[in-house]
Amino acid sequence: MEMFLYGFMQRAFQASTLIAIMAPVLGLLLILRRQSLMSDTLSHVSLAGVALGMLLNINPTLTTLGIVILAAVGIEYLRVIFKGYSEISVAILMATGMAVALVLMSFVSGKQNASVEQFLFGSIITINDEQIVILLALAIIVVLLYLIFRKPLYVLTFDEDTAHTAGLPVRMMSLLVSVITGVAISVVMPITGSLLVSSIMILPAAISMRLVHTFNGVILLGIGIGLTGMYGGLFASYQYGTPPGATITLVFVAMFVLTSLYKVIVEKK
Repeated sequence: MEMFLYGFMQRAFQASTLIAIMAPVLGLLLILRRQSLMSDTLSHVSLAGVALGMLLNINPTLTTLGIVILAAVGIEYLRVIFKGYSEISVAILMATGMAVALVLMSFVSGKQNASVEQFLFGSIITINDEQIVILLALAIIVVLLYLIFRKPLYVLTFDEDTAHTAGLPVRMMSLLVSVITGVAISVVMPITGSLLVSSIMILPAAISMRLVHTFNGVILLGIGIGLTGMYGGLFASYQYGTPPGATITLVFVAMFVLTSLYKVIVEKK
């Protein structure tokens, strides 16, 4: 097809494939740990890293990685303090991250503000080869860690007390999940935008959970759903000239609505 003759579209489909592979793994862990908004929180915090990088004339990716990792550690610390009320840590960090980002942005010049807006809304069609390499490395790490630690993660996700009794390093594993999620978001955010990255991380797993009920099944089907949504959004965006990130999100939302309607119809029979 004509779109595949363009280098930027080829890179967009490559990035979409890698995002679709790792998003269901991280998304399912966040959903089961009742931290679905964590990705949204870290994306807001990452804006502070972008603004800090612009302000200090440092590569925003580096400052964003540093800020997001600190925020992930902070979320885990607050989650332990407010045990049983994990949403409190998310709310505190989300407000703090957005406030810091807005203050730092007020010191950024007008030209740099345009760059900040690119991180805010994202642009999957401006992906470069370096970002593809980073995404590939991250996707490999996420998949390998899942394959190696699948059973411990299963226990940790459903019952931390049981995991602790079994001798698993609960605190370290939980912190690792938070940090990897933060790193993934900081890498994906320039592509999808901070406003939409959480939907792309969470929706494939959420849709898959409506159809299957096994841990591995949700992830495998989620990858298929992720590929369908990402590819469908890119095709529609190219054909109609709509923003890629927003179009992909709307495709996922449509898939979620259709899946929910299908479940209602099936359950009534």
